[in-house]
Amino acid sequence: MLWLFLLFSVNVSYGDEPAVTIKKTDRCPVCGMFVYKYPKWVAEILFKDGSYYFYDGAKDMFKHIFDTAKYTPGKTAQTIKAIYVTDYYEVELIDAKSAFYVIGSDVLGPMGHELLPFKDQESAQEFLEDHAGKSIIRFQDVTPVIIESLDHRT
Repeated sequence: MLWLFLLFSVNVSYGDEPAVTIKKTDRCPVCGMFVYKYPKWVAEILFKDGSYYFYDGAKDMFKHIFDTAKYTPGKTAQTIKAIYVTDYYEVELIDAKSAFYVIGSDVLGPMGHELLPFKDQESAQEFLEDHAGKSIIRFQDVTPVIIESLDHRT
């Protein structure tokens, strides 16, 4: 039975933070999807109280940030300690606030149109050119309107 647990878990570690294991039962608090199925798309928010949440893409992570109380009653965006996204090419967690995000590309995530995170601008630019991306934006430039437009893009 232990081998089943190990088979269906993904270890995530970064910098000074302790390693966190994505379990087979972890669900995105925004859409309810099982996150372990999409390791290439994982995003994570760590709160100051030690709690953490995984997402099946940056888009749902931003939805949580923009309406924290809706998805985690009793918490606020001000109680977020750290935010991570998975670099599309390297498939490793990076700091979400320093990432470069490509929007409007022809690559779909688990929940459709998505923000694709990259650790550097060169990688984001290469991806944008190869996959018909619309633009590259930074964390502070992401707005609820941008997120909503991704959900309604055809």
